[in-house]
Amino acid sequence: MDLSSTLQHAATLMLTGMVVVFVFLTILVGLVKLMSRLVPEELPPQATTTTTPSNNNNGQVSGETIAAISAAVHKYRNRQR
Repeated sequence: MDLSSTLQHAATLMLTGMVVVFVFLTILVGLVKLMSRLVPEELPPQATTTTTPSNNNNGQVSGETIAAISAAVHKYRNRQR
């Protein structure tokens, strides 16, 4: 094989590969757009107006919560030593 034949074969192969990738990406974009129209958008869950019992103290944290956090921090620090 001479150089011009090899370069022509390489150019043909490169062009074929680029066309295949372009067609694949075009089909992929089309399918994604189609699916975005067919599948409804997920709505965020609606906020509830109920509050948890620990938040009823006008922003104050209950003593039980403070004790639980303190115990967890103490246990974590003891494991690190």
